[in-house]
Amino acid sequence: MALGDLIWIFFIGMALQPMLRQRFLILLRARKIMQLQRLRGSQVITLVHRQETMRLLGFPLVRYIDIDDAEDVIRVIRDTHPDTPIDIILHTPGGLAIATLQIAAALRRHAGPVTAFVPHLAMSGGTLIALAADRIVMAPDAMLGPIDPQVGGFPAASILRVLRDKPIAEIDDQTVILADIGEKATRQLREAALQLLVRHMPPEKAADLADQLSKGQWTHDYPITVDEALRLGLPVNTELPDEVTELMQLYPQPVRTTPSVEYVPPVPRRADHPGR
Repeated sequence: MALGDLIWIFFIGMALQPMLRQRFLILLRARKIMQLQRLRGSQVITLVHRQETMRLLGFPLVRYIDIDDAEDVIRVIRDTHPDTPIDIILHTPGGLAIATLQIAAALRRHAGPVTAFVPHLAMSGGTLIALAADRIVMAPDAMLGPIDPQVGGFPAASILRVLRDKPIAEIDDQTVILADIGEKATRQLREAALQLLVRHMPPEKAADLADQLSKGQWTHDYPITVDEALRLGLPVNTELPDEVTELMQLYPQPVRTTPSVEYVPPVPRRADHPGR
């Protein structure tokens, strides 16, 4: 075989390698999902958003919950027998309110038990989807987050505070418009959260928690840990199956030239021997 042919084969192999690797990961994930379904007798749905790299150009692309996600999740829920439990694995920074509300409503209508697994984080819209479940299973270091709406790149609660703290004559029209949108968005998300929370706690406590989550009591990236979620009255435990953790390892981040985290697997500790 000529040297030129070998060079062409090398470059073709290099070009196909990312696609083949991605296909291999998809097959491994399908196998792990089927293993988890057999173990729990449930329909497993994953909603996992990792930072991805755009083809050819290599630019980082951060993913969020969008309409396509809502369509796919709702399709699976509709095709699942009403009595079959649903396990949804969430790893997301949030996303579009309309897509999030559609997924939450579909999970809430499902007759069988629904469990939300949070191995790392389910912020904003991910938290709202988790509230639609009958129980939330988090890793010990996982976190949820507030669901306060963002308008024009700013927290709605902060925009509304401008209207409270400044005379209307000193506020530009755009800020007034954003405040009006923010007030409506906050009210809508609060009502959605309230409808989900009343299944888990008394109406008065549900209303108070819906206010805390939606009205800007915390910053939008505030981490609600397991301990705080329990204190707030959410149906949380930390009995995360090993299969969920193993599945998340099959969603790798894009390979970087220089890794941010490096480590050598820890050496197993030896049992202490008398006399040493």
